[in-house]
Amino acid sequence: MQYATRTLVTVFTVAALLAGCGSTGGLDGNLVDDWAALPPPGAFTPAAGVCHEADFAEVVPLGAYAPVDCAAPHRVETVHVGTFPADRTQPPSTSSAELRTAFVECDNRATGYVGDNWRAGRLRLAVAVPSEPGWAAGSRWYRCDLMEVDTVEAGAKVVLRTGSLRDVLRTASALRLGCQRTRTGGGGVVQTLVPVPCTERHDAEFAGVWPAPDRPYPTRSAQWAPFYAGCRSVLARFAGLPDDDDLVFRTDVVVRPPSAGRWRVGDRGIRCYLWLSDRRVTGTLKGVGPGELPVRTK
Repeated sequence: MQYATRTLVTVFTVAALLAGCGSTGGLDGNLVDDWAALPPPGAFTPAAGVCHEADFAEVVPLGAYAPVDCAAPHRVETVHVGTFPADRTQPPSTSSAELRTAFVECDNRATGYVGDNWRAGRLRLAVAVPSEPGWAAGSRWYRCDLMEVDTVEAGAKVVLRTGSLRDVLRTASALRLGCQRTRTGGGGVVQTLVPVPCTERHDAEFAGVWPAPDRPYPTRSAQWAPFYAGCRSVLARFAGLPDDDDLVFRTDVVVRPPSAGRWRVGDRGIRCYLWLSDRRVTGTLKGVGPGELPVRTK
């Protein structure tokens, strides 16, 4: 009898549900039109302090956003996320003032993130922006992405690494630029700088970064003169030398500016190297003073 009772209850329950399908209580037999409409896609903002396994891309659609823990293998680390003006209707172009302003902010944030000017290490900074659909949905962010590279010379490749870059230049680091051995081409011009331990014989050393003024990228030899003058002042501070007319007789200089493309997006940092074109030394030349770098008469 218990079984019969349960059967009757089930029958009455199903009948009641079927009867309700013809009522005005919201169930009209059409299971589709009773679902609420999905809300329109909203603005999306990425997170800072996360890493990405994929290669850097200047434009990041929502579907490509796949952050990973920085302890996992990755190529890109987001050090800061800023915002463009809300009333801007289109993504900024590569050479726009807005993108240059964003790069300056990223430059400052990256320096604070790693503990020194990021150009003092084997690092590259770039700015990513939303895709056009993201922009249309209200996204106004820009992403400051930092990457380790295998060299700061031409042809650099991004390194697949593990571990965060936070504070990586605050103390001694394998990423920090230091002593170099030059490879020269025709006319004695330095073609390549090769990092070596300062305990090995070398003829060049990274001295610091000169912030170039915001001017058009040099296209003629005479326009490069301020770059060399600026780097010589950096060398003088680095080696403890007088920044005077005799400086050119104490040491040579290698200037490594950003490419024209990076200049367009706002990179104005010039890497400066002290270069001994006439000899090789061991040990750092930081703070050695005029005694170790005398005025050369030949």
